[in-house]
Amino acid sequence: MIKIHTLKVGAFALFFSAFLGACASSGDSPTGTPSEVQETQTQLLGDMPLPAASKIIGPDSLIIGRGDNWVGRVILSGVQTPTDIYAFFQSEYPRAGWTTVSAVKSKTSILVFTKGDRTATVELNEGSFTGPKTIIVITSSPKNANVVAPGRK
Repeated sequence: MIKIHTLKVGAFALFFSAFLGACASSGDSPTGTPSEVQETQTQLLGDMPLPAASKIIGPDSLIIGRGDNWVGRVILSGVQTPTDIYAFFQSEYPRAGWTTVSAVKSKTSILVFTKGDRTATVELNEGSFTGPKTIIVITSSPKNANVVAPGRK
């Protein structure tokens, strides 16, 4: 007959293993030294500065093209607080030649920048308890894209 103590220890070990598995890295972020990760992200995103130690979350991102002409949406995990990352974008994007069109600081902060014929929208959200401190969503598109509204039937 199984003792209650053995059953409790087994249940605890199973729970702890599942918890550690949930916290493990999925390997979706670029790997290598910090400079190698930065170089890869620069090749993908071109002239868009990124906060230190932020990493692309590959499965959630859609990057079409590369360098200064990419379009799509990139999701990044940030290790700084949303307030610190907001300050980073407000100071570093203008230094890189981007013009601030709009900036709203709130629970979900939104910044909109333009440069040449491109628009970048940055959305900042607080991360989860066990995950990154900040989730960064950057959407990049041509500024004057011909968008056709759906017609009525």
